[in-house]
Amino acid sequence: MAVTQLKRKAKRNQAVAKNRIAEIKRLSLKVDVQRVDVEALKAEFAK
Repeated sequence: MAVTQLKRKAKRNQAVAKNRIAEIKRLSLKVDVQRVDVEALKAEFAK
């Protein structure tokens, strides 16, 4: 029995996987906000 290759579906599956990996990399590049000194901010705006 012959095996047919679904080329369009293979391309779509690869594209989905690449986009998923790219999204994960993009999200992991974002830096978390460090602890903020609230009192210093209040003093800065009070000027």
